[in-house]
Amino acid sequence: MKIESPNLVVITGGPGAGKTTMLGELERRGFNCVPEIARQIIQEQARSGGNALPWADTDRYCRLMLERSVASFQENHPAYTLTFCDRGIPDALCAARLLGLTWEREILAACRSYRYATRVFLAPPWREIYETDKERKQTYEEAVRTSVLLAQIYQDCGYEVVEIPRVSPARRVEFLLEQVAV
Repeated sequence: MKIESPNLVVITGGPGAGKTTMLGELERRGFNCVPEIARQIIQEQARSGGNALPWADTDRYCRLMLERSVASFQENHPAYTLTFCDRGIPDALCAARLLGLTWEREILAACRSYRYATRVFLAPPWREIYETDKERKQTYEEAVRTSVLLAQIYQDCGYEVVEIPRVSPARRVEFLLEQVAV
């Protein structure tokens, strides 16, 4: 069964591309925003001493990412007003491919079943703002690889991928809002 939610708008991209900062600006302007699942999992695992992490038990990490991404979609559907999501279900497919996992059929089924707004917004890699932290351990080159793969996966899943310009967070949000209104 296919569930479409055209008011759920995905902002995706590799790590450190400014997605969360943009979502903070959108929230400041009164828009509903859904936080990133992957970072939540990493923080929870760190607090509890768990190993469902992208650098430890990769299989469990991706399964949690898929499970929680589907739950997040279901919790926010139907969205009666614009709701911006920090990543979407296809991001779990990207993680699985990057980590070399082989059970992507289950993720693809979820990608087909739970559909966001047709336009997905990609924050491209941006060396000038890229930083690592205790939850973001990827190199800039890995962030670039992730971004390229995300764009391909979202296109393969039938989405139109629109690249967000490398400008200030406020201008990025203005661009996003103009694109959503089209």
